[in-house]
Amino acid sequence: MTNLILLDYASVLVFALTGALAASRAQLDLVGFMFIANLTALGGGTLRDVLLDRTPLWVAQPGFVAVASLAAAVVFFTAHLLESRYRALLWFDSLALAVAVPAGAGVAISLGHPWPVTLIMGTLTGTFGGMMRDVVCNEVPLVLKKGELYVTAAFAGSAATVLAATTAADPLIVAAAGGLVTWALRAGSLVFGWSLPSYKSRPPRV
Repeated sequence: MTNLILLDYASVLVFALTGALAASRAQLDLVGFMFIANLTALGGGTLRDVLLDRTPLWVAQPGFVAVASLAAAVVFFTAHLLESRYRALLWFDSLALAVAVPAGAGVAISLGHPWPVTLIMGTLTGTFGGMMRDVVCNEVPLVLKKGELYVTAAFAGSAATVLAATTAADPLIVAAAGGLVTWALRAGSLVFGWSLPSYKSRPPRV
């Protein structure tokens, strides 16, 4: 359980950075930075915990809110130093996704849930906070952008976590497997343009 808590803290930190970067692009004040950072960092984990009938981690351990708020404050005073805040957001987001997915799946596994539930929990934990961030900041959510491996990367990483859990007892190995698969696919999408075929409509037949 300690390893899962550390994964959650890492996920909160990096997702909070992406939320704060989105707030900087929206030119919000410091309170706005903290709000968006916490929404991004805690949204996916909160949904996971509510669905699994757990007390949300940030309620039981307010330290998560402190970490996200501190990250927001740091970005508020340093974001202007970045050459491209959007590019930084994309890469921080890819790292956060790679941490959050195995963290979410790991919680479901630790509670003894079957693999379909684990797949969904890993995917939701990784994607929901970022989706809320983009919606609130009036951006097209990354999960919906054409030509992006995002939900697919999260789902594949969650599946890798499930498979690793059946063969490895060490939670760190399980988390590493899920994280590497998630990040490899997301990074490949950013660097090489990897994507799945998109639906193309056709004229109706007469």
